[in-house]
Amino acid sequence: MTRGTARHGGRTVRGVPSRLLALALTTALALVVGGVEASSADAASVCAGRPAKTVKFATGELRVYRTRGYACATAVASKPGKRRRMSVQIQARGGRPVVDSGGFTHRAGPVTVHALNRCVRASGTIAGKTGTTDWILC
Repeated sequence: MTRGTARHGGRTVRGVPSRLLALALTTALALVVGGVEASSADAASVCAGRPAKTVKFATGELRVYRTRGYACATAVASKPGKRRRMSVQIQARGGRPVVDSGGFTHRAGPVTVHALNRCVRASGTIAGKTGTTDWILC
């Protein structure tokens, strides 16, 4: 055997055993495929925590999530595509609202507030249509 080659499984591959090369290619393919699936899953839940409330309205939905001490909200368009005016806000009782607004193609937010032992309310607007919650998570 010459220097710089490896003999493995009946095949000689210059510099790298063939099984190691196959493993590397399989891992790379899994990362590419898994990366595409992960990005679509991340789009569904950009906030940490578990879903607490979903409010559907004509052009999308307002999603509110909660963890032990925080609440998070996003406004997600039902038909992503062209850039349009969107906003989302969340407010803990006794605090100021946290807002994200602008021209977006898919989602406004996430916005997060500290809500340990406090009620929150949220609203989301997409292209002039609005969804809101009452005081929740009390």
